[in-house]
Amino acid sequence: MRAVIFDDFGSDLEVREVPAPEPAPGGAVIRVEATGLCRSDWHGWQGHDPDIMTLPHVPGHELAGVVESVGEGVGSWRAGDRITVPFVCACGACEACASGNQQVCERQTQPGFTHWGSFAEYVAIDNADTNLVALPEGMAFTTAASLGCRFATAFRAVTSVGRVRPDEWVAVHGCGGVGLSAVMIAAAAGARVIAVDVSPQALELARQFGAVACVTAAPAETAPGSSGNGGGGADVATRIRDLTSGGAHVSIDALGSPGTCVSSIESLRRRGRHVQIGLLPGLTSLPMNRVIGYELELLGSHGMPAHAYPAMLKAVMEGGLRPDLLLTRSIGLDEAGPALAAIGSVPGVTMILPTR
Repeated sequence: MRAVIFDDFGSDLEVREVPAPEPAPGGAVIRVEATGLCRSDWHGWQGHDPDIMTLPHVPGHELAGVVESVGEGVGSWRAGDRITVPFVCACGACEACASGNQQVCERQTQPGFTHWGSFAEYVAIDNADTNLVALPEGMAFTTAASLGCRFATAFRAVTSVGRVRPDEWVAVHGCGGVGLSAVMIAAAAGARVIAVDVSPQALELARQFGAVACVTAAPAETAPGSSGNGGGGADVATRIRDLTSGGAHVSIDALGSPGTCVSSIESLRRRGRHVQIGLLPGLTSLPMNRVIGYELELLGSHGMPAHAYPAMLKAVMEGGLRPDLLLTRSIGLDEAGPALAAIGSVPGVTMILPTR
């Protein structure tokens, strides 16, 4: 099969012919019809998770496609089924899985990180009966692929972790794919959304998806390789507190930089809720005096389990949520390497079509 591959962290991303995967017992091989380009892929390529990756490596973790083959013991799926998967693939048997929290599975695998991913014509998925999600009739593969990481992560972060309610103020720091998804989902929930980004184009998309106000952040606060750069700093937090007469009820760092994380916390009103979605490389100093004095909640959100997909899929199919509107371009495998290296330069979500 053809796949995008790199030999060392940060090295050239090349398209090569490599062996196609075989299904493991209990697993499946998926023919990839669409796969999203995500900032998490950039983190992996840069070597921010070196302990879980084996070189050479194929990135890619947001995918949709068709079951090509299944391994011994798979009971719910067969060749030809149209599916997507969460980016966290659970074991289905550990304590976390037994409690319904497969997104923090103790023995999780992640395509594009723990094993070769979906920037390829085929990808292997473990524990198919636990992790595959059937696509509704009529849902495009590009729409389905956009759900697996950014949109599903934002959906759970807004609805379950952040507990966003109608009329609450919600600040979203960073309007890349996950941030724009959070803007759309929070607005659909009836919240008043403030979008923060350095890019006028990203902020314009945020307005289209329901943001009632936008704050332009300073480019100097930007994290490298960001997909829609959030910026941060005291000025952003002050403006949000002014716009909301005291601070946001919920603030989401959808970028993942020390500046956006601190700005998100400092933009909250008393007893507000900070939700961290964006990955933060290394350690980050936080304003814990404010956390204590304002009794703030600091919450992490890491994907969404397969069993929670039906509510999100229902909202998409009924038109209440439109992840397809986040898609701003489609490219082939030959363009995927340069696009990953330049991630953040194009607003919205880029979709890779391996057969293009």
